[in-house]
Amino acid sequence: MSCFGGRVSQDLYQNCCNANTICEFNGDIDSLKSEPIYVQKVFDAVLFNLQGMKTVQNQSFSPRIPAGHRVKRVIDIRCRRSFNPHNVDDPSNLRLNVNTDISGATFLRNGEGEILTVVGADGNLSERLLYAETDNCDDKCMGTPIFGTQNISISGNVIIELDLLLCDSCNNDVIFTVCTDVNIAGAAEPLILTNFFEICMPSAIDTAFVPRFTEFCNSACEARLATNNCGRDLSVDCDGCVSGNLIIAICVTCEKKIVVPVQLCVLSTGYAQAALQQNTICTTFPALFPNQIKEEDTEENCCSDNHEKNDCCHREDSDRCDDDCRQDECCRRPQRPQPRR
Repeated sequence: MSCFGGRVSQDLYQNCCNANTICEFNGDIDSLKSEPIYVQKVFDAVLFNLQGMKTVQNQSFSPRIPAGHRVKRVIDIRCRRSFNPHNVDDPSNLRLNVNTDISGATFLRNGEGEILTVVGADGNLSERLLYAETDNCDDKCMGTPIFGTQNISISGNVIIELDLLLCDSCNNDVIFTVCTDVNIAGAAEPLILTNFFEICMPSAIDTAFVPRFTEFCNSACEARLATNNCGRDLSVDCDGCVSGNLIIAICVTCEKKIVVPVQLCVLSTGYAQAALQQNTICTTFPALFPNQIKEEDTEENCCSDNHEKNDCCHREDSDRCDDDCRQDECCRRPQRPQPRR
């Protein structure tokens, strides 16, 4: 399968690709129809930016710079998180362990004292059920404030890369990259970031579903020379080994949400379908999703003109499909036996 989704790349050596967003709209309002969807509504959310600092002295870089070269200046410094895709439990992976306590509400627990979690939008058991006596604020048609304390434990490594401008004995310049693996903190003694927040929750009494609390964080890192001076912060020994003094910032963004299940009506153009990638062997393919069943659907009008294009072919006489309809699902799917009349 091509990264370009069946589209020929203009550059055979291109290393990036364009995505297929699936959904398209031709601008015709008549093609829109109302559809109900069962989703989670965000009742309230708070967003935080946090920063942790790490300083390192005489950090060694590799590889060694070539003999006969000297460092003129640092062109660029890059920092990225360490991650081993073959072992997500690798202790060198930069890890965020988020621990949040709530005051003014309670996380529901089962008979064994374990906090109840439900499946969130990320497909994981990432949402906790909240309960509080909300009668007071319910009577005022307002939400109930609750307070939280967040502790983020950071452990693992980051990778620092330096682009150095080197000069040889003939005054020829060349860019040379060195890198190093820096440990931010160990799992036993992590770097701790703490902050406090207030968030609003809806009624926990007049509802079929109690509110849910979910949180997620993302991290990045930035690095700089300790004093922003190449002469003071970098040193090169007689063997060409580079060492430096660095300040590393761990930049963390966290969001807390109160979500509740709801049913919404949305305007839709129908089921989204990805562009087909042609196969020279198969002539028919199965459907991925069933057709929408509507109130006006009956056996007598299932092929009427006011139905969708995918419904235009009657199952009894699909051999009379026109060219436009022949490519649609109703013409390609196996035909269901019809009752005798």
